[in-house]
Amino acid sequence: MSHSIFSEENDLIRAQLRRFVEEKVKPDGPKWEQSGFVPRRILREMGELGFFSLRVPEVLGGAGLDARASVVLAEEVGRSTHGGFAITVLVHTDMASPHLVRFGSKRQLEKYLPGIMAGTTITAVAVTEPGAGSDVAGMRTRAVHDGDAYVLNGTKMFITNGVHGDLYFVAARTDAAAKGSRAITMFIVEKGTPGFRVGRALDKTGWLSSDTAELVFEECRVPAENVLGEENRGFYSIMANFQNERLVIGAMAMAEAREAIRLTFDHVSQRTAFGVPLWEKQAIRQRLSRRLAEVEAARQLVHHTAWLDAQGVDCVAQVSMVKALAGDLVNEVLYDCVQFHGGMGFMRESAIERMARDARVQAIGGGASEVMLEEIAKRFGQVLSD
Repeated sequence: MSHSIFSEENDLIRAQLRRFVEEKVKPDGPKWEQSGFVPRRILREMGELGFFSLRVPEVLGGAGLDARASVVLAEEVGRSTHGGFAITVLVHTDMASPHLVRFGSKRQLEKYLPGIMAGTTITAVAVTEPGAGSDVAGMRTRAVHDGDAYVLNGTKMFITNGVHGDLYFVAARTDAAAKGSRAITMFIVEKGTPGFRVGRALDKTGWLSSDTAELVFEECRVPAENVLGEENRGFYSIMANFQNERLVIGAMAMAEAREAIRLTFDHVSQRTAFGVPLWEKQAIRQRLSRRLAEVEAARQLVHHTAWLDAQGVDCVAQVSMVKALAGDLVNEVLYDCVQFHGGMGFMRESAIERMARDARVQAIGGGASEVMLEEIAKRFGQVLSD
């Protein structure tokens, strides 16, 4: 059922995405889990269909849509049951490339944006480090101005699209004397730049079809013209983009939870125990009903927050609520869904088993639940005064 906040264009995009996922993703997704990444031909097809330019302004060749389109995209790739595929797409569209769209110079946009929209240039954002995740200001990667270039040294960790990516938006400290949040600059680093390498591909519990890397910068010279935005203002661009990142992760999580409940309902309707379908057991049907109610409520918060963002309303508190609530709830839902699948829920051939592994990181990536709750606490009075 279409929500009233969505336009007819949003609904058409949803329908097109749903067909694409059913026809192109679900049949081959298990193979991507084995290979460890999403084939580039799939990403190019998505680019050709316009899925990678939904949020790009019309003047730059995109559809010029708002946060509601990002939520539609996140929900439909989330329904695929392959979290690795979903995050591969969403990092490219809503977490990495927006840095270029928002802060890129005319030259940078002309050089890189066409390939990004077409899916021939896949992007990653490199902020997290071994000792600095949600604490962005604590990063240690350094960039020193040297003539017509900056020399980068440091390590980035847990970088989605890091192994097979083509273009990286890298945060580094550029002023050793300045306060942490005032000393960070974003850089555009191309694959193959001397001094930049993938340290290792990371072996994860879930999101197996997403390539995740440790990135190493050793005396990596990046042209000064590849500074993205203003020097020493990178922290603020990272914080601004976190809002979109957290919103789409919440949308993705609730789509996964909803799909998991659907798969579990199908299972318990057919699986018999003690002579009757499991759905006839009051404890099971009431628990699933409760979870569905919780997911539907959380999904309404996601949609409302997207609408607020589309209206230009400051909604940091609501975005933080979405991320904290959805990240925890998807794990609670998948716990029950695995339980009600019984032994099959513990088998690698089961979609529910894969989804349960994929869900765990939703409460961590993009801002841990505990960090989100602190963001809400800072705005407690503001929220309650509305």
